[in-house]
Amino acid sequence: MYKDFAFLYDRLMVDIDYEKWYLYIKNILGRFGKNPKSILEMACGTGNLSYYFARDGFDLTCFDLSSDMLSIAYNKLRKFKNVTILNQNMLDFHINKKFDGVFSICDSINYVADRDELLKTFKNVKKHLTNEGIFIFDINSYYKLKEIIGNNTFIEDKEDLFYIWQNYFDEKNNISEFYLTFFVREEKGYYRRFDEEHMEKAYKIDEIAELLELAGFSQVHYYDCFTFDNPCIKSERINFVSLP
Repeated sequence: MYKDFAFLYDRLMVDIDYEKWYLYIKNILGRFGKNPKSILEMACGTGNLSYYFARDGFDLTCFDLSSDMLSIAYNKLRKFKNVTILNQNMLDFHINKKFDGVFSICDSINYVADRDELLKTFKNVKKHLTNEGIFIFDINSYYKLKEIIGNNTFIEDKEDLFYIWQNYFDEKNNISEFYLTFFVREEKGYYRRFDEEHMEKAYKIDEIAELLELAGFSQVHYYDCFTFDNPCIKSERINFVSLP
């Protein structure tokens, strides 16, 4: 997962406004009266959100499971002295430090497809939070994974890049399976093919809230992402805010 994909990631995600996402998180912090100094970003990918926290002087630690993703993040973040980059897994990360804020974006939580492992992840997050800390993350909604992505196929033709994204939704296990085939143009006009398989768990809001409470969080809030509105039945991305 993510080996070849890492080097295309930013091209594929060019439409995502990471600065908008950063400002939304800042608005959440203000709404909850939080002014964190130390931040942990889980599943930081190629460092697109990390860049804004680093730029604005936060004491930032970020990690990802993919060393290929981290190599790209390193090139973006190496000029900042307030950043630590680690190769760790959300399921069992260990950092000898507590943080004022733990963040994860771009539906990374959906990749934890087992309920017990997600509970373990949430417990680990709480263990790494200060008493006054805050945990912010988002998920692809059940509706989006089942109805929007569902069993559909998407085709994209970009400059020097063509890909097919085939999907299958396993209704018994609420698992969304993604099968991606890429053709990347190289020198002399040849195209190189590679394939990726990804899987996301479709969680309902109540499931996530229950697991957060079981992990020991005292407050759990959720919103239609990028707003402070209650999610509706057709919300495609849900943002969670949890306090120890």
